[in-house]
Amino acid sequence: MEIWSHLLEWLALPEFGLSTVFVVAFVSATLLPVGSEPAVFGLIKLNPELFWPAVLVATAGNTLGGAVSWWIGLGAHKAVARARGWRTEVRALAWLKRFGARACLLSWLPVVGDPLCAVAGWLKLPFWPCVFYMAIGKFLRYLAMTSALLAMMPGRL
Repeated sequence: MEIWSHLLEWLALPEFGLSTVFVVAFVSATLLPVGSEPAVFGLIKLNPELFWPAVLVATAGNTLGGAVSWWIGLGAHKAVARARGWRTEVRALAWLKRFGARACLLSWLPVVGDPLCAVAGWLKLPFWPCVFYMAIGKFLRYLAMTSALLAMMPGRL
């Protein structure tokens, strides 16, 4: 258990804290199985005055990671369409297309949220509205999860 305490202390160092949160949040928004909530929680637990900066930095990093996933999806769509010579959109994704960019509000969901960003690119949903909705969903997730964790584990480490 002591190793986690040391890890959280390292993440909270001023020269690493917010930049670490940004990088971890960015990477966790890709299809890599990394969770950013422990980094955000650890930083805030050790530095309560960084609550809003940490939530905003994590939101920015996670949203930019989602935007990268969107571009990856678009690139994959173009590559597959070129290789096959025909449209590759699947009927099962019709509901996503029906909701359009608003579906990216669900990008905060575990397991399906990150691939959803890539699928939005695959379906060629408009980039900036998708990023806008991703940012709203991801901000609300960080705000809710960090507030809940702080309420469940009051006090400093």
